[in-house]
Amino acid sequence: MRWVYLIVIVVFAIATIIFAIQNFEIVTVSFLNSSFRLPLAFLIVLIYVLGMVTGSSLFGLLYRTIQASRRHLSQTAS
Repeated sequence: MRWVYLIVIVVFAIATIIFAIQNFEIVTVSFLNSSFRLPLAFLIVLIYVLGMVTGSSLFGLLYRTIQASRRHLSQTAS
């Protein structure tokens, strides 16, 4: 099953890279009171990496929470 996950991640990464390479025009991004002009490809890669980091952090947090809950339940059941 690990290989299936790895293949899915690689396919999405390759698709993101191809999309980024094909979209090099400059775009304006507004955030709060600031606006930035940067290549769309850079923005796509930045958002993809940010999604990977936050997604893995969320999975790690959920995993630790579930493990702590199971430990607590097993301690109270004994």
